[in-house]
Amino acid sequence: MINLGYTLSSEEHRPNALIAHGQRAEAAGFEFLSISDHFHPWLDSQGQSAFVWSTLGGLAQATSTIRVGTGVTCPTFRIHPVIVAQAVASVADMFEGRFYWAVGTGELLNEHVTGLHWPPVSVRRDMLREALEMIRTLWQGNYTTERGRFYMIDNARIYTLPETLPEIIVAAAGPEAAQLAAEIGQGVDSTSPNREVIETFEQNGGTGPRYGQMTCCYGPDKTAATEMALRHWGNAGIPGQLGQELALPAYFEQAAQLVTPEQIAESVVCGPDPAEYHAKIQEYVEAGFTHLYIHQVGPDQESFIAFAERELLPTYHL
Repeated sequence: MINLGYTLSSEEHRPNALIAHGQRAEAAGFEFLSISDHFHPWLDSQGQSAFVWSTLGGLAQATSTIRVGTGVTCPTFRIHPVIVAQAVASVADMFEGRFYWAVGTGELLNEHVTGLHWPPVSVRRDMLREALEMIRTLWQGNYTTERGRFYMIDNARIYTLPETLPEIIVAAAGPEAAQLAAEIGQGVDSTSPNREVIETFEQNGGTGPRYGQMTCCYGPDKTAATEMALRHWGNAGIPGQLGQELALPAYFEQAAQLVTPEQIAESVVCGPDPAEYHAKIQEYVEAGFTHLYIHQVGPDQESFIAFAERELLPTYHL
């Protein structure tokens, strides 16, 4: 069995709409919410990208039982780890035990904005390790001064701390990142049903939840839904490491012009057939994931939530 969650796409919707979607998903019976934490959208056509920590404050007040987390935060470039530590602590305090925090090494798209050098992924992993070490030290609530390889802390103390610190979930697209997740995280997060990621995480001593993301575009007509997915989420068909190395939404727009409807249909479940959704969910179950957050592409979130309430949640609700 698997816990089903719902994705709040900051790239596609304004903050108040995201909060309303979160309320609706909670009422429908989703187990948790995942909200994206970006500075830019992937594509200009997506049109939004609000500051996630403001939206999370609204979600904390507008929901009451559902767990909520980021998917995912990069705590190493555009915001210093000291400030991220304070932001996460405050939000976790507002959620009173319902907040988890997923982190990753980031994408150039979002992290170049402060002008810092974009290093190789091996260095970005080292930066993430150091950042989390410092953040955990700050969460002890003491005055902290540290000089690391990448960051400094000068007599900083976080006063507002939650009664329960959030779980830190580490994103992994491949085995090296999965090993890091096992070493420094309390769970792992991946965007495809990659069994190797889960096996590597567990073989290296990783424990805790295994989160996955599934993208879909529900609609009454499969062809129209596929066209919608291509128009709003063509970045799903961009292969390999390009997603980490392209700097601007305009560059993603150019790359997405090469993506065909057939390629989108390979990664995004489109249309109205429940069997196709169940088959994709089963891929994550068989790969070893315990939690799956589903991202509905496009403006029509209500129809998907009603579909999930009727066709998906009764099967997987724990």
